[in-house]
Amino acid sequence: MTEDSKKHGFATRLSHAGRAGTHVHGFVNPAVHRGSTVLFPNVAARREGAKHRFEQYMTYGTQGGPTHYAFEDVIAEIEGGTHALIVGTGLAAVAVPLLAYLKAGDHCLMPDSCYGPARNLCDGLLKGWGIETTYYDPCIDAAGLAALFRPSTKVLYTESPGSHTFEVQDVPALAEVAHAKGARLLMDNTWGIHHFKPFEKGVDVSIQALTKYVGGHSDVLLGSVTVNTEEDWKIVRGAASLLGQYASPDDVWLGLRGVRTMAVRLQRQAASGLEVARWLEARPEVQQVLHPALPSHPQHALWKRDFTGACSLFGVVFQPRYTVDDVGRFIDALQLFGIGASWGGYESLAILTTGNVTRTAGSGEFGGPMARIHVGLEEPADLIADLEQGLAKLRG
Repeated sequence: MTEDSKKHGFATRLSHAGRAGTHVHGFVNPAVHRGSTVLFPNVAARREGAKHRFEQYMTYGTQGGPTHYAFEDVIAEIEGGTHALIVGTGLAAVAVPLLAYLKAGDHCLMPDSCYGPARNLCDGLLKGWGIETTYYDPCIDAAGLAALFRPSTKVLYTESPGSHTFEVQDVPALAEVAHAKGARLLMDNTWGIHHFKPFEKGVDVSIQALTKYVGGHSDVLLGSVTVNTEEDWKIVRGAASLLGQYASPDDVWLGLRGVRTMAVRLQRQAASGLEVARWLEARPEVQQVLHPALPSHPQHALWKRDFTGACSLFGVVFQPRYTVDDVGRFIDALQLFGIGASWGGYESLAILTTGNVTRTAGSGEFGGPMARIHVGLEEPADLIADLEQGLAKLRG
């Protein structure tokens, strides 16, 4: 990015990042470059290429190519970092930095509200490899968190807001503790996308599931790991190379196509999501709506301080008089909301949260059965009408 382009608005930068430019001859979009073998003109050139392991230099297919490099530039632009690594899934984006910074005998601090597969990774492979994880209350203060650190703690992981219950963490305060203790701060920033500037808040490694809003059409699996220093880039890129983590250039191309319209989709979906959330908040069947942009959210002040906007994913806590089966009946009755675990696409979704969330640190008690709602690009009035008829089924 040039100094002039950095002054442009977000949508403008998304439209132009990772492209050759406007005054060039050829197609608008970068091509799909597929390949495994990279040829060199001579032995000396191949030897020289081996020295460029951590740079955008083609040596073998798994090191990426022009399609990957263009997309990495766009994601680094969104995150405000210097380098971005593209991998095949959001879970791979979680796994690569954890495996990069942790080894046998190390200790990791993970929020109790984290993405379920991240917990499974910690309790499965990492535990089996001698890496211990402590789950902490996502709303813990700096002093409480500091008490959980050990000499062997190498990673403090954050996810703000949490995947199902949407606790907003005080990331700058947690970062200060982590760095004072000599640990890296990793953050799942998928909900924040570009509304949370991770490296301005003390994050060392930012993780995103590009499957969500970046892809935008529920037809591609991708993840990213973004860093802001050369040291972290070498650690993360080196681990990805050793693990053979790689994203298909066809999927990367779909990600590039999706990201061009993300700004307008996200703006529309965020506004619609807030409209639907406010309507649900006023319903007598609902005890609480877990949307950080609502003033009623317990960490709304933190969200307002650290985020510049929201996305269209939030939680709903129903009144305690309703059962999990009642909420299941409500979800089954919805006609415009699919029942699916992903989010960030153009379509609305609803899933039952109660029974699908593991907590071991004593957090996440909300008093009533819960669901998670993702609002897509449908008309909000139509979604509200659908929810209203679904609530009639909830009441029986």
